[in-house]
Amino acid sequence: MHPRERLRAEAEARGQAALEQALTLAFWDALERGPLPPMAALEAAARTVGTLYRQIASLHGPSPRCGCGWTPEPDEDLIRLEAMLAAALIERHRPALADLPVQGRA
Repeated sequence: MHPRERLRAEAEARGQAALEQALTLAFWDALERGPLPPMAALEAAARTVGTLYRQIASLHGPSPRCGCGWTPEPDEDLIRLEAMLAAALIERHRPALADLPVQGRA
């Protein structure tokens, strides 16, 4: 991988991790604050993702107001988002190397 591509991929991964952390914190905060069943909170999160997609897609449509080059493909994008949701539902937590117990010395 070209160094520039690697840097872009690393920056994107950091951005995704930061967004995931912020969303997770907001979700748990909402559950702790009041009587909100978990499924109702998840439904609200899903609606919000749909709304965000619609808003950002409107900025990238036929007359884009952003120069990033992304073109919304609603059908394909929905399939991709559904696949990410499904993968997250069935994904098993795998401990990071740093989380594993030490098994000797190198």
